[in-house]
Amino acid sequence: MRKTLLAVAVSAAVSLGACSDANDSSTTENKTASTEASKDSSQQAKETNPFYKPSPLLYQAPDFDAIEFKHFEPAFEKGMEEHMAEIEAIANNSAEPTFENTIVAMEKSGAILGRVSSVFYNLSSSNSNEQIRELQGKLAPKLAAHSDNIRLNAKLFARIKSLHDKRDELELDTASERLLEDTYKGFVRAGAELNEDEQQQIRDVNSQLSSLTTEFRNSLMKLTKENVIVVDSKEELAGLSDSQISSLASAAESRDMPGKYAITLTNTTRQSILTDLENRELRQRIWEASSNRGTGNTETDTRPMVAKLTQLRAEKANLLGYDTWGDYVLEENMAGNPEAAQKMLRDLVPAVVSNVESEAEEIRAMIKAEGEQHELKPWDWFYYAEKVREEKYAIDSDEVKKYFEFNRVLEDGVFYAMNQLFGITFEERNDIPVYQDDVVVYEVKDVDGSSLGLFYADYYARDSKRGGAWMSSFRTQSELMNQKPVILNNMNITKAPEGEPTLLSFDEVSTMFHEMGHALHGMFSDVKYPSQAGTSVPRDYVEFPSTFQEDWTLNPKVIANYAKHYETGEQIPDELLQKVLDARNFNQGFDTLEYISAALLDLEYHTVEPGTEISDVEKFEQDALEKNGVAIEAVPPRYRSTYFAHVFAGGYSAGYYAYMWSEVLAADAFKHMGNNGGLSLENGQAFRKEILSKGSSKDPMQQYIDWRGQEPTVEALLERRGLTNPSID
Repeated sequence: MRKTLLAVAVSAAVSLGACSDANDSSTTENKTASTEASKDSSQQAKETNPFYKPSPLLYQAPDFDAIEFKHFEPAFEKGMEEHMAEIEAIANNSAEPTFENTIVAMEKSGAILGRVSSVFYNLSSSNSNEQIRELQGKLAPKLAAHSDNIRLNAKLFARIKSLHDKRDELELDTASERLLEDTYKGFVRAGAELNEDEQQQIRDVNSQLSSLTTEFRNSLMKLTKENVIVVDSKEELAGLSDSQISSLASAAESRDMPGKYAITLTNTTRQSILTDLENRELRQRIWEASSNRGTGNTETDTRPMVAKLTQLRAEKANLLGYDTWGDYVLEENMAGNPEAAQKMLRDLVPAVVSNVESEAEEIRAMIKAEGEQHELKPWDWFYYAEKVREEKYAIDSDEVKKYFEFNRVLEDGVFYAMNQLFGITFEERNDIPVYQDDVVVYEVKDVDGSSLGLFYADYYARDSKRGGAWMSSFRTQSELMNQKPVILNNMNITKAPEGEPTLLSFDEVSTMFHEMGHALHGMFSDVKYPSQAGTSVPRDYVEFPSTFQEDWTLNPKVIANYAKHYETGEQIPDELLQKVLDARNFNQGFDTLEYISAALLDLEYHTVEPGTEISDVEKFEQDALEKNGVAIEAVPPRYRSTYFAHVFAGGYSAGYYAYMWSEVLAADAFKHMGNNGGLSLENGQAFRKEILSKGSSKDPMQQYIDWRGQEPTVEALLERRGLTNPSID
């Protein structure tokens, strides 16, 4: 039983970072049959279901020309049935337990379920629709029960325990030892050692958690539709470029509102459009719609889900012998416990708040300089911060975007940097079917020309896609299963109108490099067992390779290759580039504080004692921020409770701190590489060998030490973010 399989079986694909009804022209939706037609063709679906056997395509990539919605449910049913039969055969094997007939046999089980899960849950995030969401809700409790039926199988656990008890006698290699240890711990943490009554309680809680998590995820998509801000006149959009206004008009047209302008919200408290909008009243409308979504301001209210998920997680942790959900989750992470994660974040608060206060004073001065008398509010921050940026660095963000055309950034920036560092190339494959017209497939070739795997690039925003940016996979690498990786990157870049170039903000450019870091963590995986492949590492380690790759965005050699004017092809002027470099740390107090606030809020939810009932989510949130010294009105958390997808819809509960923890590693690693030759094939191959290829086959900190020669320090992080550390001043 693969760790990756169970993770997918119980929840949707998670951002490695989380819609309304779909109106797009995806292959899956176009081929969706009506309910009655699905019933009539159910027998045919069983006979011709493409998930029942490996895909005939390269590396068993999903055959989206053959896959139809009607195939999913029967494939899940058959997949669970087949998987359980395989598990029962292992559990009831009369032969003495061995590593091969128990642990390896589990690794090989569940082929059909793995195939259908990877496709279905990727589509549920990347190209969803009402039918997919309904089926997702229907499947959630079934898959939770399926997982419990494996993890709580007494005979199976007895075999695993017998191997674990004599592990020192088995003469296993390091990766096999870790697999046995992790498998044993996984069963114990699932409740295998509990009595029957306690196990039934675990089953009940797991079923509720699965259903609620799915409901929360689907609610976020509904909120995207419910919180569209409709603008009646072009005059209200003063400050936006013609291209931006055209995109908003197209968005309204697609929603049957010709002549109007539709502003959709991304799933963060901040909204990038606030940087440019001159109309303060409209800025306030947008910010309040963003900040208050899910609080009952529209039809969908997620507050009851937040309270119940928190309560159920605390209850489950208590049943399993842990003080809190945070203790349960972080036991397997590098931090080890919630206190360590909280200390790391709280230690940064004084320096960060000090920077925020300085930034706020500059913004207030700009408000006065503009002849305004109003107080600084959250909806003012980005608008006036951009003016401060332009004054301090004389940067016109729209002018900068002209040097970041999408295709050039991807091909001459991201792909080029990865070639220089790792020797790999990306070759487009038009012969492999995709699930949506904007998706592009590449075959990744290694430095010696051999094929590594497939990379799906899905970068553009659409109503059928959840917010944010993330990496996932259709197939993970495994020597045991003779599998090569099929990897996916998703973003939500607004596509320019037909015939116009898509120009990116610097943040979007940086995110492309970040997500490619995740992709290569999966692509370069070189392990035997599926459970240990690629990104199957602790949450506070998984963001390290991706954050490390971000800094190549502004490497002089790399940026000289891609930062070219979309019309003239001229390279970005040295003066403008220097301004971009100088401005990198601008507003870092705000950026860091809004992240830390969200991370501390996550930990407050997941360190409540069992039995705690949260009757007022907004009050709990405010109390948590005040308790941690981060309750600053103008700098709200990046995610408020009611749309905190990472925590209540994804796999980052008690783990959102991981981005900062990983950034400590990333900053230290990048500085070390920069001091030892920088962008070179030699450096890249060493990083690939010791870090990117290992997955979870070796202890994460040992991986880092093997590459770096020592554990990381925090100083490079403070330098990276342009923050001062009071303790070393």
